[in-house]
Formats: sequence, structure tokens, C-alpha cells
Amino acid sequence: VQLVESGGGLVQAGGSLRLTCAASGRTFSMHTMGWFRQAPGKEREFVGAISWGGGAPYYADSVKGRFTISRDNAKNTLYLQIDSLKPEDTAVYYCAADASGRVYIPVKSSQYDYWGQGTQVTVSS
Repeated sequence: VQLVESGGGLVQAGGSLRLTCAASGRTFSMHTMGWFRQAPGKEREFVGAISWGGGAPYYADSVKGRFTISRDNAKNTLYLQIDSLKPEDTAVYYCAADASGRVYIPVKSSQYDYWGQGTQVTVSS
């Protein structure tokens, strides 16, 4: 599985962005897909994820209410809608795929098997 993120950029605080993760391969619909972010000097942080079955996404407490994850299995695409952006949201955002088939949503980066190259999101105050 190859993952390619896009949609990042420079935005003012309070604005919105939609990040896209395009996946190759026939097994996208079988993978739980997650979003992580990494700010300079900080560890990679779990943002949220959506199971392969497309159930309700699970979010980190820090982004609940502002971030929305969705997926379109027909298009092999994962989305992250970010609203009410804050300067502290500045980071490189990564999508990742869990190919293990586990029935719960993993929140650790080590539990994901495939990663994209990341897309930079910069929020100015």
C-alpha cells in the first residue's frame, strides 16, 4: 500500500483545510486508516482514525469537535477536515494504514504498517 497526502498549506487561525490521503492497492477498504501529526521537536501524535468497516471515527481529545475523518473506499481515499485551525495545529500531517485486521482502532504509531510522506500544515496567528 502506498499513501500520498495532499492538501496542506499555510492558513490563518480560524480557517479550514481538508487533507487528502490517496492510497494505492486493492486492500485499502480492508485497512483501518489513521491520521497522525508531528510538530517540530515533538513526538508523532495520534489525531484520529477510522476503521476499515467505516464506523464512527475515533479522535484524540485534543482535536475532538474540530477534526473530521472520513473515507471513500470506492476512491481509495482518506480525508481529514480540519476546522477552526489554531497555531498549535501546525505540524506535518501523516496518514497511515493498519494492515493487521485488528478489530479495534489502534492509537500508537507502531501499530500502523504503511505511512505517507506527510503534508505540512502551518497556521499563522
